[in-house]
Amino acid sequence: MEPVDLKALAAKNPGHWRRAACIRALALDAVAAANSGHSGMPMGMADIATVLWEKHLKFDAAAPDWPDRDRFILSNGHGSMLLYSLLHLTGFEDMTLDQVKNFRQLGAITAGHPEYGHAKGIETTTGPLGQGLANAVGFAMAEESLRARWGKKVVDHHTWVFAGDGCLMEGVSHEAIALAGKQKLSKLIVVFDHNGITIDGKVSIADITDQKGRFEAAGWDVFECDGHDADDIDRALTDAKASDRPALVIATTHIALGSSAQDTAKGHGALTADDVVAGAKAAYGWTTGPFEIPADLKAEWEEIGRRGRPEREAWEARLAALSAGKQADWARAQAGEMPRKLSATIKALKKQVSETAPKVATRKSSEMTLEVINPLLPETLGGSADLTGSNNTLTAGMGVFAPEDRKGRYIHYGIREHGMAAAMNGMALHGGVRPYGGTFMCFADYARPAMRLSALMGISVQYVMTHDSIGLGEDGPTHQPVEHLAMLRATPNMLVFRPADTVETAEAWECALMAGDRPSVLALSRQGLPTVRTEHKAKNMVAQGGYVLAEAGAKRQAILLASGSEVAVAMAAKALLEADGIGTRVVSMPSMELFAAQDEAWRKRVLPGGAVRVAVEAGVRQGWDRWLTGERGRDAKADFVGMDSFGASAPAGDLYKHFGITGENVAAKVRALL
Repeated sequence: MEPVDLKALAAKNPGHWRRAACIRALALDAVAAANSGHSGMPMGMADIATVLWEKHLKFDAAAPDWPDRDRFILSNGHGSMLLYSLLHLTGFEDMTLDQVKNFRQLGAITAGHPEYGHAKGIETTTGPLGQGLANAVGFAMAEESLRARWGKKVVDHHTWVFAGDGCLMEGVSHEAIALAGKQKLSKLIVVFDHNGITIDGKVSIADITDQKGRFEAAGWDVFECDGHDADDIDRALTDAKASDRPALVIATTHIALGSSAQDTAKGHGALTADDVVAGAKAAYGWTTGPFEIPADLKAEWEEIGRRGRPEREAWEARLAALSAGKQADWARAQAGEMPRKLSATIKALKKQVSETAPKVATRKSSEMTLEVINPLLPETLGGSADLTGSNNTLTAGMGVFAPEDRKGRYIHYGIREHGMAAAMNGMALHGGVRPYGGTFMCFADYARPAMRLSALMGISVQYVMTHDSIGLGEDGPTHQPVEHLAMLRATPNMLVFRPADTVETAEAWECALMAGDRPSVLALSRQGLPTVRTEHKAKNMVAQGGYVLAEAGAKRQAILLASGSEVAVAMAAKALLEADGIGTRVVSMPSMELFAAQDEAWRKRVLPGGAVRVAVEAGVRQGWDRWLTGERGRDAKADFVGMDSFGASAPAGDLYKHFGITGENVAAKVRALL
């Protein structure tokens, strides 16, 4: 890259230069104090951030949760000190100077990468590159949906993204930009920090992609600017806002601007040496001590933080002018609360199903449940990764979300499981909408990075994952999940539901929607399953995670535990054992997480000591030993029937016999233990 004349930049726009230097100085000081972090990106993007926050971003630092604020997403989250500096300088109350000084320290809100929920102004957790960019597509889709429903007077804002080379190399970026281009998300603007440097060296050692051509091919408008020229940045951002398509602004920058590490791989990381920090500050004309911001500059930044107040107050007046009913609807959806009718509606469905006892796949059970949920919750945005007919995620009257119909509530994500999951995270974070999306459970592998972030952030996203075992049959082991239930259950804060019939599926959906701070997976069958809950109970039994489905007829000698499609297998084994006088209890375990959360008294009622225990599930054993050998169980009196290998291609019934997942085999395990 050509050398930069810093004195000329400072002389051209001295006010801007000094405000941007505040960001650079705080980033240098915080990284040096922590002796870790990433100095180069905040130093390189400070000019763009200053122009954006001063002249374009709609926000009010005193009201960080204002629903109609612009969203600012730092996809290149390693440069977190850029965001923390902006929040502190503009006057976000919780981003104190002490928090900045404690960057990357235990208990501070200034984590190494921005974490949602730690501080106001952090719209999403970023750091795994590409995720913020893909989240932003969901943010923009949520804005479009809400604007169509509520009108521009209530919803009308942009989603801004800062992204680097790494974000654009990650595979999820391809899914995200293609989806955004197809949907013509004109309120989405991505600023690409085009500095040509990665950790290993120049970008050119690993990538020669023409990013301008790539985005244009995906249906974006592309603009370019000098990322250190305030006037040129302002022009490009203004042009991007005027586009009727998603916009990419390619901003050519110098990583670690003004330091001896400028334009090098070293500049990507932590610049902590005293001479390097001092040299950079001298290049900026910065003369104050560590973490010292001159009072006049702090005042200028705080005025920027107040700039959006009149617009925010005008918005509040417009909202207050809505009818009381509309205001209540708005408030409920924004708070993520469920309508009062939900519980009664679920109970009515359960009663009907218990009486008619249909034999249907639980993916169909999910559709039946969504048919009664979606009319009650106008904020749901459903979808599927090109498996609508298989996932059963589309219900009557939803309409398709598209550039021609923003009131449509069903999204065709295409074959983009990762992009779908990341977009749903963005929708949930935006607020006012409730996303759910479907794919085959095996393809949780494709969606996994975004699903992990759903759990890490504690947000309510519903993953409808059908074809949940070898029961899908002929498609074979490439599509048959074996280890996936264990993997998902091992994820902290993730709720995994594997319902046995339509009654449990309806209860699982109610639990998922009520769990406002946890994502949920609904693991659903392809094959038809009998109704096992034939006696109607108003109480939501799935909410307790595990419960006694069928009590022993004779003196209890065995407890069978099962989930999903294998509950019927356990019931068949019970019949065989009871015929021989072996009293057998069947415990349905639709959610291990919720069962683990019950008090000791409930768990002891369901799993008392004494009896032998056998669990049956068409997956690996991992996760079951807590209930088999713990909780008053014993290793010598416990066994498991399930999978210890990949599946095979054959009809489902043949596969269950081949792998020994049968009532006869379960009964034989019990007899062996006795």
